[in-house]
Amino acid sequence: MNYHKKLLQLFIVLYSLLPYAQSYKQDTLRSEFTYQLKAKFDTRTDYRHEELFSLQIGDHRAFFASVPSLKGDSVMASSGTTTNNPDGSITLGFKKGIVIPKTNFNFTIVQSNENIQYFALVAMSLLTYKESVIKNWKLVDETKIISTINCKKAEVTFKGRNWIAWYSPEIPLPYGPYKFSGLPGLIIKITDDKGDFDFELIKSVSSSKLKGKLVNIRKSRYTEGIETTQQKLKQALRNADANAAAVLASQGTTIIKGQEVIRQREKEREQNRQYENPIELE
Repeated sequence: MNYHKKLLQLFIVLYSLLPYAQSYKQDTLRSEFTYQLKAKFDTRTDYRHEELFSLQIGDHRAFFASVPSLKGDSVMASSGTTTNNPDGSITLGFKKGIVIPKTNFNFTIVQSNENIQYFALVAMSLLTYKESVIKNWKLVDETKIISTINCKKAEVTFKGRNWIAWYSPEIPLPYGPYKFSGLPGLIIKITDDKGDFDFELIKSVSSSKLKGKLVNIRKSRYTEGIETTQQKLKQALRNADANAAAVLASQGTTIIKGQEVIRQREKEREQNRQYENPIELE
C-alpha cells in the first residue's frame, strides 16, 4: 500500500470521529449553484486541475464547498463500520469496496453580510478564521452575456491577485465562489488576470425545485470550530501532514528506515514549495 493511500485511510478514520449530529437549526435551502474551478497550482506546468464546487444559499448566509468533498461526507456517513474489540476498544472502518471521492479541497466557507468564515479539518480538530467581506470592488461600465445570463464587470485586488468578475444583477444574491461576495448580484464567472484560477457557474437549480429542502452540508463542517488565524491554520495543516507522514513512514518498516523516509519527504516538500501557486499569494 503506497503512502498516499495510507494517508487517505488515516484521514478518513480521523474524519469519521467528528460528531454528525448537532443541536443547531438547519438552514433552509433557497438557491443552489455549481461552479467549475480550473486551477494551476504548480508553476512548472500548464496543467489545470478541475473540480466542481457547490454554493448553497440559505436565508441569511451561503455555504461553499467542493462537490467531491460533500459526496465523500455522504459516502462515509452511510458506509462507516465499528468493530468492538476484545480489549474493549472500538475500531472504525468502512465497508469493503467503498471508494471515497478524491478532492484537493476539504474546506467549507460560509459567507454572510457580516463576514466570510473559513473552516478546515486539521487532524481531529475543526479550525476556523474570519475575514471581512470584500468591500473594495471596482464596478466597471462593461457588460457581457455568459451562458445566456446578462452580466456586468467588476474588478478587485485580493490577497496578491487581481481578479475580474462578471456578476448578474438579474440574480440579486450578493454571493459567489470561494471568498468572493459583496457584489450587487451573483458572481457568474471570476478569473485572476494571469489566468491561473477561474471559477465559472455551470449549473443552477430553480427555487421551485428546492421547496422544503435544507442546506446539504453536514453541520459538523461549520459549527463549533476552534477560532484561530489563517496563518496558524496553515501551519497546523503543515504540522498535521508532517505528523501523518511520520506515523505512516514507520508502518511496516524499521524506525531508522521510517526516519529516512520522513527526511526524504520533507526534502521533497521543501523543493516543491518554491513552485507552489496558491490562490492566495499574500
